[in-house]
Amino acid sequence: MEKILIIEDDKTIREELSILLTNNNYSVSSIEEFLDIEKSIKDINPDLILLDINLPNTDGYEVIKKLKKVTLKPVIFVTSRNTLEDEIKSLNSGGYDFITKPYNKELLLLKIRKCLDEVNPKNHKELIVNGVVLDLHLSLIKYQDKEIELTRNEFLLMYYLFLNYPNTLSKDMLIEYLWNDKFYLDENILIVNINRLRNKLRDIGLDDFIKTVRGVGYKL
Repeated sequence: MEKILIIEDDKTIREELSILLTNNNYSVSSIEEFLDIEKSIKDINPDLILLDINLPNTDGYEVIKKLKKVTLKPVIFVTSRNTLEDEIKSLNSGGYDFITKPYNKELLLLKIRKCLDEVNPKNHKELIVNGVVLDLHLSLIKYQDKEIELTRNEFLLMYYLFLNYPNTLSKDMLIEYLWNDKFYLDENILIVNINRLRNKLRDIGLDDFIKTVRGVGYKL
């Protein structure tokens, strides 16, 4: 069951959203305290986030900046702000979509379903970034007329980078994704895997496909 997190300070709206989503077969969580949102996100690990803009002592734009440090799951703004400028700012800040209150229930459910379907890799046979193809079924990287086969860890690395292009993934995020453990593993293990993958990519003409973002992590 797909998990949706509601970040909304209005109790009535929060409860209405929760009932609507639960009745449509989603698992629903909500945040009522806004002091440590990053930790709550990591604990809940939702598939999608519904985020209000007007929140106590902060706003949705500041919240989404924090969210992007710990998760790259899609965010739909659900807000009483209804100007074109608000919608543009919401999308530019990293939101996947935007819907105004009072929201149409059918439209909101449609936007949620569309978003979840589009970000679900099971609905795709391949991912493409700048002409480079990641074959999700055969674990291959294809570029022009060449291809290379990937090991399990190499495939997972590429998959996570492709899925989150053009965002930068921190070393902690990559380690936790590959090995589900960022506390006891030396980051040198990640570096070794990255270097092996880069060597393979060079063999098919991709010299700088995986980029190092100094002090942060890696990106395509």
